[in-house]
Amino acid sequence: MDSDFGIPRELSPLQQLRSQYQPQLPPCLQGRTVRVEFGDGTTVAKSGDSHIIARAFPHTLGQPLAHFLRANAKVPDAQIITEHPAIRVGIVFSGRQAPGGHNVIWGLYEALKVHNAKNTLLGFLGGSEGLFAQKTVEITDDVLQTYKNQGGFDLLGRTKDQIRTTEQVNAALKACTDLKLDGLVIIGGVTSNTDAAHLAEFFAEAKCSTKVVGVPVTINGDLKNQFVEANVGFDTICKVNSQLISNVCTDALSAEKYYYFVRLMGRKHSHVALECTLQSHPNMVILGEEVTASKLTIFDITKQICDAVQARAGQDKNHGVILIPEGIVESIPELYALLKEIHGLLKEGVHADNISTQLSPWSSALFEFLPPFIKKQLLLHPESDDSAQLSQIETEKLLAYLVETEMNKRTKEGTYKGKKFNAICHFFGYQARGSLPSKFDCDYAYVLGHICYHILAAGLNCYMATVTNLKSPVNKWKCGAAPMTAMMTVKRWSQNSGSTSIGRPAIHPATVDLKGKAYELLRQNAQKFLMEDMYRNPGPVQYDGPGADAKAVSLCVEDQDYMGRIKKLQEYLDQVRTLVKPGCSQDVLKAALSVMASVTDVLSTISSSSTSGQQFA
Repeated sequence: MDSDFGIPRELSPLQQLRSQYQPQLPPCLQGRTVRVEFGDGTTVAKSGDSHIIARAFPHTLGQPLAHFLRANAKVPDAQIITEHPAIRVGIVFSGRQAPGGHNVIWGLYEALKVHNAKNTLLGFLGGSEGLFAQKTVEITDDVLQTYKNQGGFDLLGRTKDQIRTTEQVNAALKACTDLKLDGLVIIGGVTSNTDAAHLAEFFAEAKCSTKVVGVPVTINGDLKNQFVEANVGFDTICKVNSQLISNVCTDALSAEKYYYFVRLMGRKHSHVALECTLQSHPNMVILGEEVTASKLTIFDITKQICDAVQARAGQDKNHGVILIPEGIVESIPELYALLKEIHGLLKEGVHADNISTQLSPWSSALFEFLPPFIKKQLLLHPESDDSAQLSQIETEKLLAYLVETEMNKRTKEGTYKGKKFNAICHFFGYQARGSLPSKFDCDYAYVLGHICYHILAAGLNCYMATVTNLKSPVNKWKCGAAPMTAMMTVKRWSQNSGSTSIGRPAIHPATVDLKGKAYELLRQNAQKFLMEDMYRNPGPVQYDGPGADAKAVSLCVEDQDYMGRIKKLQEYLDQVRTLVKPGCSQDVLKAALSVMASVTDVLSTISSSSTSGQQFA
């Protein structure tokens, strides 16, 4: 190895204690026999996308769901795999750091060795760049020893978050072929797993025997859909951030003279901000999804915050804590339009120093209005997925600046009579994503690693490891695998000419559901949080005692078990087939036809309304 990746760590007493923790396994993953039940073939999330996705995935579209079964499960058509020939598997960190990532490697390694001691696991050093360059380390007990239940991605490291260009996918193919890999496990978020799906299809087209498996690991919490309930790392980062926010809340309440503007890492969508609000009860949170839904401008948001400051001052409260997701800059319509215009000019090769002179009149006016520090940050080159460098754009400072300006104006006009407005700004993100993972993330990641082996043992390609019923204890978790093509949608952009531009099929990040139970819980308490200082401190991440098994509020309030409901539906359909056969009575047949006609009509209506509601980007 020509880097420091994978070298033994010097562990603190707490790290040593955590390294000895043995995550639990659900019954369906215990033992040496792999039992898998296949459901019906899957479809795409939006029927209007089916022809586009079918063209992109001719070999991997429509594969069935896979459910892994416990030893005593009585499923007559289950596939039982008892023979486990030696295999070689590669694993790579493709996404950004997330607490728990190392346990995916550990879980996969343990499963490989349990089923055949001659199995080999190779870790690619330096992320996708290491994959392309075939830079590997063989994972062993000694290599893993100081990385079990530890934070960071420093066992293997990471670089670029993409495996996308022709050159890159060919390099990945060559690496897997040269290294004789039977499987490649890609750990990451929506972008990494989208690339994993396209890579799996490319391998199938090239008749490469390497099977590609994806694992949902991202602090952003936005790789959520009907198959994926949660992401490894989200639980930890929300707990760590919530403690930091709560500490700030206590400080604000103690001094009674500061407003804290706290920006939270989490990319475009506001899952982290919502969860941290539900855990720590700050006075206010501005969710990007609310801004988009209400088409709020930067001035609307400023007024909203100023009105809150004024209302609190009326109760002699001159302090407060306001959470801001880092992605809000892409939710504010005029800022997003400005960003797109800047990115377009940067792509055309216009130097950053000259961009202000080439903006449209409207964008130029907005750009000139903004303070210098924000101008400089908006001119940064976009990320590999064309999004802004959100972690570098200090939206919290922009809002604090605009609010202070407005409050000073109100003071001069005599409409605000409270104390002078004072703001302190923070950005929480990097502090948390290298944290020791929570007990939940340790267990969840380890289980996903085991599932990766089961997927490979079943010979599946282009699947993501999944666990449902996560809010229950580990022994009740339901383990399976879902085709990544079933998670894909296609974005469409309306062009100025009136035409429509169509993107490539992708697993797109999920937005905060403004009709969901987590958001409903926030709305029920928003006014109390704003005015009553109901600050709550969950404390540091707990590994023992009553707080150790606490899980994300947004996970626990939702009723998500999609995979379980699909299985239940299949059971009902099987019962119908049993009851309604040639030779059954006329009454039974008529009742079945009547009921099925009604069900079909209802489902057709719901499906068509879902398709017609397809959003344009």
